[in-house]
Amino acid sequence: MTAISILLTATLLLAAEPGDWPQFRGPDNRSVSDATNLPDRVVEQGTDAAPANVAWKAPLPGGGPSSPIVVGQKVFVTAASGVRNDRLHVLAFDAETGRQLWHRQLWATGHTLIHNFGGVAAPTPASDGQRVFAFFSSNDLACFDLDGHLLWLRGLAYENPTTRNDVGMSSSPLVVGDVVIVQLENQGESFAAGIDAATGETRWRHEREKDAMWTSPTVLRGETRTDDLVLMQSRNKLTAHRALTGQPVWQYEASSNTIASVTVDGHHVYLPALGLHSLRYSPTDKAVKLLWHENRLRSGNASPVVFGGRTYTLKPPGILVCGDAADGSVLWQLRLTGPFWATPVAADGRLYCISHRGLLQVVTLSDQRPDKPVESQIDAGILASPAVTTGAIYLRSNEHLWKVVKP
Repeated sequence: MTAISILLTATLLLAAEPGDWPQFRGPDNRSVSDATNLPDRVVEQGTDAAPANVAWKAPLPGGGPSSPIVVGQKVFVTAASGVRNDRLHVLAFDAETGRQLWHRQLWATGHTLIHNFGGVAAPTPASDGQRVFAFFSSNDLACFDLDGHLLWLRGLAYENPTTRNDVGMSSSPLVVGDVVIVQLENQGESFAAGIDAATGETRWRHEREKDAMWTSPTVLRGETRTDDLVLMQSRNKLTAHRALTGQPVWQYEASSNTIASVTVDGHHVYLPALGLHSLRYSPTDKAVKLLWHENRLRSGNASPVVFGGRTYTLKPPGILVCGDAADGSVLWQLRLTGPFWATPVAADGRLYCISHRGLLQVVTLSDQRPDKPVESQIDAGILASPAVTTGAIYLRSNEHLWKVVKP
């Protein structure tokens, strides 16, 4: 590790709770939650017919596509501000009251020029229940304990100056065991690395294809924690590596989506690649087999969601397509109001879809084509996927962090 790394010591705190939403797309990156008692709309100014259900709305110091995460009774979110987008923010809020608990600011050490549509705070932070790992498009990776004490900092672009693209990086970190995995695929020096969660030291590193990708690594659980794999998309293939060592295990060649990320359901892998590919992973053979490929189940920017034996994909201009996860047959389509960048969340028998214009559309799930979704409006400019815990949905815009509950 080079000079930009800062190593500090700290006492680790609480372990992750079952109801946490600890990283991009939640537990195991599936965008699926067991949470119940969830609202089906956002009502900020209540009436007798529709009581208000915004528990709190907290202002943010800057914009960003990054999603909130929830660990215990704390909600964490990142932001970026400044003329050069080089002021990086990490904030913690009390989940019950919305009170800001702490706010840390860092100066970016890497490239902060981005497309105006996105943001430097594009990657969603991740947590192991003891620490929070905040990653940014500048390729700065900072580790804090849950009380906001800086434990270590890596300037990965400072260490690798050509690792950048002019649109902006957005791959979110993934925590598996005691390793934080980052994927930096771009036109310059491209690599993936496993970073020691406690020290910030590099545990493993693999070179990747030199081409821009905005997908995030995904965990494929093994028989034991040492068998856990991390899945990473390149433009022409999906690769699987042992999460703790980086050792390559298998690869599957396909022209993959550059934004929508792979998802898993048990030993089944669903890859957005000119449609949707369903793969079956064999822990015995350490290989995957194609089960089916359906062009009509293609994804736009949102990652696919697999829930209850069904696949859900959003394709432009805003069409929700439900497929049978067993054979890929299309069961129904429903036109929503797009465009969509945020990945939907399946929870409490519903699919929560929020458009870029801030229109939350809640679809009641069924094998039959659903009725018109329940719609409600929040801030425009939504790129962040929702976070869900029992009884609450957290939404993030460029201006605010929202907690929405049942009235």
